[in-house]
Amino acid sequence: MPAQFEDVVVETDLLILGGGMAACGAAVEAAYWAKKHGLKVTLVDKAAVDRSGAVAMGLSAINQYIGLKDGQNTVKDYVEYVRNDLMGITREDLVANIARHVDSTVHLFEKWGLPIWKDEQGNYVHEGRWQLMINGESYKVVVAEAAKNALLQDGVGQIFERVFIVGPLMDGDRCAGAVGFSVRENKFYVFKAKATIVAMGGAVHVFRPRSVGEGLGRAWYPPWNAGSSAYFTIQAGAEMTCQEVRFIPVRFKDAYGPVGAWFLLFKSRATNALGGDYMVERRDELEKWAPYGRVKPIPANLRNWLGMLDVMEGKGPIYMRTEEAIAKIAEQYKDDPKLYQKKMRELENEAWEDFLDMTISQALLWAATNVEPEKKPSEIAPAEPYFIGSHSGASGAWVSGPEDLQTDESRPLYFWGYTNMSTVKGLFCAGDASGASSHKFSSGSCTEGRIAAKSAIKFIVENNTMPNVDEAQVKAWKERIFRPLELFEKHKNETTDPDINPNYIRPRMFMFRLQKIMDEYAGGVSAQFSTNEALLKRALELLGYLKEDSEKLAAENLHELMRCWENIHRMWQAEAHVRSVLFREETRWPGYYFRADKPKMDEENWRVFVNCRWDPKTGEWQMFKRPVIRIFD
Repeated sequence: MPAQFEDVVVETDLLILGGGMAACGAAVEAAYWAKKHGLKVTLVDKAAVDRSGAVAMGLSAINQYIGLKDGQNTVKDYVEYVRNDLMGITREDLVANIARHVDSTVHLFEKWGLPIWKDEQGNYVHEGRWQLMINGESYKVVVAEAAKNALLQDGVGQIFERVFIVGPLMDGDRCAGAVGFSVRENKFYVFKAKATIVAMGGAVHVFRPRSVGEGLGRAWYPPWNAGSSAYFTIQAGAEMTCQEVRFIPVRFKDAYGPVGAWFLLFKSRATNALGGDYMVERRDELEKWAPYGRVKPIPANLRNWLGMLDVMEGKGPIYMRTEEAIAKIAEQYKDDPKLYQKKMRELENEAWEDFLDMTISQALLWAATNVEPEKKPSEIAPAEPYFIGSHSGASGAWVSGPEDLQTDESRPLYFWGYTNMSTVKGLFCAGDASGASSHKFSSGSCTEGRIAAKSAIKFIVENNTMPNVDEAQVKAWKERIFRPLELFEKHKNETTDPDINPNYIRPRMFMFRLQKIMDEYAGGVSAQFSTNEALLKRALELLGYLKEDSEKLAAENLHELMRCWENIHRMWQAEAHVRSVLFREETRWPGYYFRADKPKMDEENWRVFVNCRWDPKTGEWQMFKRPVIRIFD
């Protein structure tokens, strides 16, 4: 079977893996510096860059904008916000580095054509302190166009779309590129590079989703993000961080519509089915999580937790009181009936537009279930867990911070030469691939891509030799990658139903099995996000069996081959997560997960990073702590 696939070898200076916001930011910045140094840049995406990544369907707000020029906020303000929201666990140097550059990225978005809301004075309209309202249905298209223009002008770069990257090529302790295959043609790709930027997103469908059956595949985060960043960096031997910090967003139920505009712009509140405001009635619970329970805004996981307590006490469902919020805003116009009706129509339009900009399925669900937001409330619920380094999660690779933001204490631990380089030489990370630097969202991810690209070009200039790639390594990858196709062809006729066969497992059933393990044993939706040592150890045992059976994954075609490898990537993300939750012997993020056997936060022993590394030579996992160092007092 591998012989039927054409070998395509591409040599480049800088290899960018991914097509989302971080990858596009990297492409724009890399093209600028590469042109100055006569270097070549190659971007590879498994989708089409125009609609690739977490912003693919659109977005109704830019969630990170500091406003430094206007003096609205400071970098320190943002660092404090992120530190508090992650319950004290954050790399302040990385967060600050993104924060001090993110405004320039947002200004680029506007220059490229993104419509950002303005008031009558020409100022940006804020959804909240850090958020800007946008007309963002074409947000990703605008940014993708800038990235493609930057790469393709003057022959600086090239773009490969519909190519699925499987894993890394290594030259000893240096990343030498990547291997993958086309999902449309019989082609095996070998990318050789002097430096590589990983920006392939986070992981979805590791846990069983709330939306099953007719809703299969629906998720808050894009379902095609399969943990490829984590798999790639783990397989390269990179140190990983915060693999226990999964993110659980509360969203409108079943279609995952955004709640941010309702809370921040419409000033709505959420109540239980009895009308009780859990944020008020359970305020005393926050003291158990001091000092973070006392900060403003209340950390996202604690807001989740208070609502979950109501649900566990039988007071669900939880409702977003949209009708209250709209009525309250419109009430000031009641003396003028015409103006009142006009304002009500405007508010109704804004309510629907929030979904149409970024979560069209929620608008469809509202319409299908006769929800008129100005007349009745709508259910919200915590989603299944996701692994991302860009939102309120923090999972990703452990990367070097910028030299100028280090203290005497942090320098030996947080800096090793090139900003955003992982612990593997020549391997850089951005967006969801970069850990411990939460709340970068779309604008910050694009900014981090720019930072990583500039740093990677500097690395290439100072290490301008092509790594050696052992052809035996390439051959081994090729045989392994296409094994599922061989397995299916060999055994497909041995049963009347090709989905049921003792010789192989199809990727969909493999995914269901992974999701069942994680949901029931690692604190998923059906377990009310709770777990304990015994459950986690059982999860590792079952994941061990699953890893054995991954060798029997079978694919009927190229699309299914992609699904096979996506699920292998998810499986490795799952194992890193379970091992990290087991290692951290406390509950620090109730509302994201709860260690029932370790139900309290332990500031003395566990206000640290939990890091891990899989050793490619021995196949063994190492778990260890790294200190959390305050850089901004």
